[in-house]
Amino acid sequence: MPRLYAEQMSKPEFPTSDFISTDERDHVAVVWLDRPEQRNAMAPAFWIEFPEIMDALGADDQVRAIVIAARGKSFTVGLDLMAFGPAVMTGDIAAISGAQSESEVAKRRNTYKQIKLMQRTFTAIADNPKPVIAAIHGHCIGAGVDLTTACDIRLAAADAVFSVRETRIAMVADVGTLQRLPYIIDPGKVAELVYTGRDWDAAEALEMKFVSAVHPDASAVQEAAMDLAVAIADNSPLAVQGSKAILSASRRTKVQEDLDTVALWNAAFLYSDDLAEAIQAFIEKRPPRYEGK
Repeated sequence: MPRLYAEQMSKPEFPTSDFISTDERDHVAVVWLDRPEQRNAMAPAFWIEFPEIMDALGADDQVRAIVIAARGKSFTVGLDLMAFGPAVMTGDIAAISGAQSESEVAKRRNTYKQIKLMQRTFTAIADNPKPVIAAIHGHCIGAGVDLTTACDIRLAAADAVFSVRETRIAMVADVGTLQRLPYIIDPGKVAELVYTGRDWDAAEALEMKFVSAVHPDASAVQEAAMDLAVAIADNSPLAVQGSKAILSASRRTKVQEDLDTVALWNAAFLYSDDLAEAIQAFIEKRPPRYEGK
């Protein structure tokens, strides 16, 4: 645990869950992705609990800045495919939230609702009135990139590895990356990273200005994020939060429109033989064999 966290105590009244823990010090809340044994893979409950925690911190007047960090070896490997995989393969991802498809129309409607719910998970970061800093180490894959694109500031450890992995598993990323990443880095670079689904490391992330700084390891990046958050929290919260509101105002409507577009697209086209093949290949630990169907 970084030195700056060594003496801080978790506040009992702060929201927590099976996958997320929170700390607070000096008007800074630290939201920990706390499922280290699974490399912080995002299970179904995460998508409900995370925005509830972010909303609670956003409404807490004692919190002036938020850091999102992670326990274990990875920031997050993204969507928990072992949890979501069976529902995706059977064309019923909405069943995870308790909705049962009765027809093709109902299936698509339920899928649209489920995607919108999952989009809300990371929109809760972008729309949070408090500045949010991501302290990234290890793997930041798929939905991890969606999460970090919603943050105001991103810092990385030298071992950080990123990927818009959805393309490689026959999916269109639909919870924020395609909408927010073009506001952060060059759109041509976005296209390359999305179309290939390739990995990029911390040095390249810094070069393309996806992250603001690179630090030696997880402890160092978490400490740097805390130092930055404390410096922000020392300023007038009215001025800081007003500045965030103005900085984000011009793109908020466009992002929301584009999120709705991709939700409609995936509601219509998510289920394919290629997607089922991707999930089966993941389970069997082999390369997928795509046929474009």
